[in-house]
Amino acid sequence: MKFIHSLLSASIMLASTASAAEKSLQFEDVFDFRYAHNTVLSDDGQYLSFSAKPYRGDSEGQVYDLKLNQLIASVPRGSKPHINKSATWVAFTQTPSLLDKETASKKNKKNLPKNLVLVNTQTKQQQEFTNIVDYQLSDDGSWLVYREKASDADKESDAKDSEQPSITADKEDKIHTLVIVNLNNENTLRIEHIGNYGLSPTNKGVLFNQRSDDGSKNRISFLELDNAKQHVLFDEPGITLSQVAWHPQGKLVAFYQGNYVNNDPLRRHYQLMLWDADKNETQTVASADGWFNGKSATLEWSQDGSRLYFENRPELDSKAKELKYHDEASLKDFDTIRAQKGLKIWHNKDPEIKTREIKTWEETNKKRHYKAVYHINGQRVAQLTDEQVPNLTLNTEAQFLLASNDTPYLKQTMYKGFYEDYYAVQVATGAKHFIVKESPFQPSLSPTGTHAVYFEDSQVWLKDLHEQKVAPLTAAVREAIFADDKHDYPQPQPGYGSAGWQQDGSIVYVYSKYDIWAFDVKTLQAKRLTQGRETHTQYRVVQLDDKKVGFNQDESLILEAHNLDNKQTHVATLSLANGTLTTNLADKARFDVVKKAKNADQIIFTKQTYHQFPDFWHSNLNFDKPQRVTDLNPQVSHFAWGQKPELVQYKGYDGEDLQGVLIKPAGYKKGDKVPVVIYFYRYMSQRMYDFPKMELNHRPNFPMFTSNGYALFLPDIRFEIGHPGRSSTQTMINAAQKLIDIGVAHPDKIGLQGHSWAGYQSAFMVTQTDMFKAVVSGAPVSNMTSAYSGIRLKTGLARQFQYETGQSRIGKTLVEAPELYIENSPVFFADKVNTPILIMFGDEDGAVPWQEGIQYYLALRRYDKDAIFLQYEGEPHHLKQFPNQLDFSIRIMEYFDHYLKGVPAASWITQGEAYKAE
Repeated sequence: MKFIHSLLSASIMLASTASAAEKSLQFEDVFDFRYAHNTVLSDDGQYLSFSAKPYRGDSEGQVYDLKLNQLIASVPRGSKPHINKSATWVAFTQTPSLLDKETASKKNKKNLPKNLVLVNTQTKQQQEFTNIVDYQLSDDGSWLVYREKASDADKESDAKDSEQPSITADKEDKIHTLVIVNLNNENTLRIEHIGNYGLSPTNKGVLFNQRSDDGSKNRISFLELDNAKQHVLFDEPGITLSQVAWHPQGKLVAFYQGNYVNNDPLRRHYQLMLWDADKNETQTVASADGWFNGKSATLEWSQDGSRLYFENRPELDSKAKELKYHDEASLKDFDTIRAQKGLKIWHNKDPEIKTREIKTWEETNKKRHYKAVYHINGQRVAQLTDEQVPNLTLNTEAQFLLASNDTPYLKQTMYKGFYEDYYAVQVATGAKHFIVKESPFQPSLSPTGTHAVYFEDSQVWLKDLHEQKVAPLTAAVREAIFADDKHDYPQPQPGYGSAGWQQDGSIVYVYSKYDIWAFDVKTLQAKRLTQGRETHTQYRVVQLDDKKVGFNQDESLILEAHNLDNKQTHVATLSLANGTLTTNLADKARFDVVKKAKNADQIIFTKQTYHQFPDFWHSNLNFDKPQRVTDLNPQVSHFAWGQKPELVQYKGYDGEDLQGVLIKPAGYKKGDKVPVVIYFYRYMSQRMYDFPKMELNHRPNFPMFTSNGYALFLPDIRFEIGHPGRSSTQTMINAAQKLIDIGVAHPDKIGLQGHSWAGYQSAFMVTQTDMFKAVVSGAPVSNMTSAYSGIRLKTGLARQFQYETGQSRIGKTLVEAPELYIENSPVFFADKVNTPILIMFGDEDGAVPWQEGIQYYLALRRYDKDAIFLQYEGEPHHLKQFPNQLDFSIRIMEYFDHYLKGVPAASWITQGEAYKAE
């Protein structure tokens, strides 16, 4: 095992600093902890940028020069950084301050201005451009083009100057001032009334759509950047532009051209056009008869510019005539009267229940387009998806793509889960080869399109797509586990997935429980590439390039190596050329590789423990001289954070060996019996080396408890199909008893906190045992008989699948086994509860009907149990509004402080809060 000296030294320094800390963490301290968002690394690997966002406060944009290993720029309120290809500029969108957002009215909040700040990576100077809508930078950093939001005064002036437009643009298609800036000399050109636009990455020019007030003089034009000459390409009343995509080499531009004369945006045709800026030649790319490009169709080039991916859809039926009252006769006309009805018909033959149908219609099907590709060299179109095979995983660099169809299985989704038929699609022709029918697991397709692997019946299968022949791939490998042996759901057992393919399609790399295996697709011979089984270490490939199609035979892969016993996560490299496996980053910690430079052997990784924040480090691919880059939260050392986490062993309900993470409070002395809060869900021990989330929400903030006299325990929980309630309860009793047995937990001071599935478990556990002295249960199902046929409002799905095949693990319908639904429902045993319980729900919960909380509260209230119900208004499944997050976090602490520490109860605990409205 290889230890990096600089990393180990940093850990020792942090630990020694933390041990001297005495200050207890308070809620206001949580506000200041910052996390990196929207992290970007320049293509050459020299510059790292992100937005450092505190939990409560204003973000700060940061830019680091990795050659110097130092911060070179900070941008107040900087967000969403973008580095142009030559890395001459880092651009930040500068958002309004938190104070401005919190004090603005709902209407004014939408109109708060945003600015653009450009950081010059060479001079470190910053330039600010105010009131921007959007922007684009050229690859070499010479040009900036952005749209400037019109002021209210300008809008009013335009409205006064213009008469009622004869050709009306769509309401959402706003026009703004286009500003073109030469960043070499700061010369600026402004063009008014601009809709969509696109800047050539190689400085050819800017294509844009200009609109007149009445629509009669709309045009699509091109501006040459080197001489500021404008050329009108199309000039006709109502013309508009929906998308612009320049060829990577810059002389060819693709765009969709439409016309507002057709005032129905859904049915308006947008013609796909190609314009050559050098030759001033325009070409139309036509779809098949009966198909058209709609307004929401997208455009994307392959990286070499040989293929243009676009979207189209079949012609839509004409819009039905809308019947409205318009004269005396219409007031008594049956058709007109019934046209005003409010009605949705739910029919048993509907593929989806109405809530799901509406959801998928509004979010997907209403504007659904299908993928097609235009091959530039052959000047031909291949239709990749259609109504029979509608779904596609697009990788613009692949010659074969994975497509699927879930339409035949939409009805059974409501009770069985998600299944699809899978196909391989050839990009060159659009030809499809069938892979597997009605599968809940996504296959993996070879780069050459000749083979695919998929998981079924507890093993991996290899399919020859040309011969349509299938062979068992993993059946002969007896010493490895390829089916998930921790799967405890009443549904098909999944595998561990695949790592990818060799570029030529000759080898597929498959995961077993611990290792990576290489299978020859011709001989089916297997070769184990890692040695994880012997040490219980799970090796997985770190995928850093989402455009990567396959591995080269001499490539070195970066691996994550997670030990299932001690929970350490290391980084290793595997040479495919000679099979050498090298551990590069190792410590009692968790390492994560997060970025690789596109054109350089530079990577960004993090290292974290419970006491060490996951700051960024950078290194080359040999990991021989890693350097720490950031120090986002130095204040960690100021607080009594808690003791070093420990793994505790105990037995599951069936005697299985399980683990949990125990974090003793700061200042703990051997022999102390302390109050313990147990936070859980399913598997939690993998968090052994995770730095705790420094936020306030539906879960306890771990250091808030371990810094203030509590031990925190994160146990693994296992379930028995058909009996999830009693199996999780017995497992939890065993885990809590172990804490008592080892002398850490005071037997009368153990509390539970869980949310959603763990909210259900905690609500059920107190009907079976009095071991726990207080429980906080967030968003629990309390009555499985009613929840079974409820609806998950966020997705529109019926909840039946959750019980028959999913998380709730009943495994049978309500009709087949009503006794199991009753056995596992806390509401039927409310009279047995002797533990104080705090129930929390958002009353717009889209996952669990919040009435489940009301049912349990009313049942407990009927038996005069110590129960409090918190209803957070307008909140979904997890609290989103900051005042509610803070309020609930404070109440969790007050609740446990009272019942586990004996602190005098807050008034809301003893007498609630009366409703009083002014």
